[in-house]
Amino acid sequence: MVIDARGVTLTLGEGDAATPILHGIDLSVAAGSSVALLGASGSGKSSLMAVLSGLERASGGQVRIDGLDFGKLGEDDLARARRGRIGIVLQAFHLLPTMTALENVAVPMELAGVADAFARAEAELVSVGLAHRLTHYPTQLSGGEQQRVAIARALAGRPALVFADEPTGNLDRTTGQQIMDLLFERRAATNATLLVITHDPVLAERCDRVVELADGRIARDTGASAS
Repeated sequence: MVIDARGVTLTLGEGDAATPILHGIDLSVAAGSSVALLGASGSGKSSLMAVLSGLERASGGQVRIDGLDFGKLGEDDLARARRGRIGIVLQAFHLLPTMTALENVAVPMELAGVADAFARAEAELVSVGLAHRLTHYPTQLSGGEQQRVAIARALAGRPALVFADEPTGNLDRTTGQQIMDLLFERRAATNATLLVITHDPVLAERCDRVVELADGRIARDTGASAS
């Protein structure tokens, strides 16, 4: 299992301001599979992704990702654990505006110590159809092209696990469909495990499994027997 979460809770704030967000989440995800995480706004989807990706620490329970117990890692070790293991694609792209498409993909790998970072970045951008946009800056790219760069950045390091949080939320329907086709294609090519946060039931049906959250709890899990 690339994801093994047991009894995960998350509470934000302290004292009278404490707000429970996640309530005893149990979730196991097999390597190489694709999972859609559904739920209304405020159901806890993004919070669960933040905990599973190591961007937020669980308040309770255990989170094991790719064999590592995230709860036992210090901040520096946790940051190192994320590198090479986890890729993230977000709705707002989050590309650095002062870097070209190539630099946006290569620099994170270079900082992680990858020797051939720029060669790998170029190959990944070619694979997402951006061979002609390597030296372009984010402001010179369309929304769909920016998300292609974000996908290349997430997958170039060959992570075991890729999170995509509403990856088509800022795109029109046609472009969004192309981006999802690309994301599934690249995930299959790299054998990464994919967890997609979405409101779109059509997109959810493309995944091997659907997990639906409500009020910080799992309300439905089509792969519960596999857990």
